[in-house]
Amino acid sequence: MNSTENPWQTLQSSVTYENPWLAIRHEEVITPAGTPGIYGVVSFKNKAVGVIPIDADGNTYLVGQYRYPLNEYSWEIPEGGSPLGTDPLESARRELKEETGLEAGKWTRIARIHTSNSATDEEGFLYIAEDLQQGQHAPEETEDLRIWKLPLAEAIRMVMSSQITDSLSVSGLLIVARLRGI
Repeated sequence: MNSTENPWQTLQSSVTYENPWLAIRHEEVITPAGTPGIYGVVSFKNKAVGVIPIDADGNTYLVGQYRYPLNEYSWEIPEGGSPLGTDPLESARRELKEETGLEAGKWTRIARIHTSNSATDEEGFLYIAEDLQQGQHAPEETEDLRIWKLPLAEAIRMVMSSQITDSLSVSGLLIVARLRGI
């Protein structure tokens, strides 16, 4: 068997739950071992986008908010959803402006990731935003955000001490750390 070929066989698939953001599928499968099995897949209706804004002084901006599914407060990079068929960069620009009020003159895509590929098909894109200009932020009605400007090295220390646990934030900040030699 070629290791890049799909060893799974889907026998039946049905959507068991759906809302405007995601659908949950229950699937009857034949596993790679040839035995019958089941699989649950969370299928997202958006791509994930995350932005690491970096100003001329080496500071970044985190967004803090209470995350309902975790039942805890979370510090994260500015992030959000990019509707399928939409350019993720345009969505990243929108999210940065909405959540922080920042606009950037320079954008660099640094990664494409899968946020939890054992249970979801969610694909994410990470960007560095530079040449920043401050404007007014306009969060969505579901967001009660705090904005924190801090040295990039401090945000990376927060990742390393598990104070930042969001997968887009961890991935993005560690990639930036490697790119910048921090």
